[in-house]
Amino acid sequence: MIKQNIFIINFNSLYEILEEIKENLTFEITKYENEETFITANHVDINNSLIIGKFNQELLLNENLSEKNFLNVKNFPLSLNKFIELINIQLIKLKYNYQSKVNIKGYDLNLNSKFLSKDDVFLKLTEKEIEIIIYLKKNKLKHNVQELQKNIWSYSPDMETHTVETHIYRLRKKISDKFNDKSLILSHKKGYFID
Repeated sequence: MIKQNIFIINFNSLYEILEEIKENLTFEITKYENEETFITANHVDINNSLIIGKFNQELLLNENLSEKNFLNVKNFPLSLNKFIELINIQLIKLKYNYQSKVNIKGYDLNLNSKFLSKDDVFLKLTEKEIEIIIYLKKNKLKHNVQELQKNIWSYSPDMETHTVETHIYRLRKKISDKFNDKSLILSHKKGYFID
C-alpha cells in the first residue's frame, strides 16, 4: 500500500489530533505554520498529497499549485465525522489517480484510460498489451515465451503457440509507428524485457 502525504497548513489543533494517532494512519503528516513556509518547502510533492488547513487559496493559486488537492477548512464549520469523511474521499481519489499512472522509460501508462503517452502523443492499448508491459517492467528480467504464456495467458508452458510472439510483435510495431521508438520492449536470446 502506498503511503500518502497530508500537509497541514496553519491548523495546529488538527495536527495535534492526528499526531496522537499517527501509528494507526495510512498517511504521512507534515505541518506547516503558514502558506509561505509551505510554498518555500521545495521538497513538497503535492501531486499525490492532500493539503488541509486554514489558508488563503489566492496565495496558493498564485504559486501555480493545483486547487484540487486542497481542503480549506477556514470557510465552513464541519463536524469531525464530516471532516474525516472529506479526508477519506480526497485520499481515495488521490490513491486512484496515483495507482492509475505508471512511468516506464519516459512513457506514462494510464491503467484507467489504457493509453501510453509521451510528449502529448497518445497510443491506445488493449488490456493484454498493458499486462505485457506491466509484467515486463515489474520483473526487470528477460522472460522467455513459455514464461509469458504461463503468466499472462495461463497457457501450459509446453503448448505450441505463437501467441506471445504475435502479441509482442504487434505491440512493438504500434509503439514504433506512433513514437518512432524500437527500444521500449527489447528482445534477447533469453527472452523479452524492459530495462
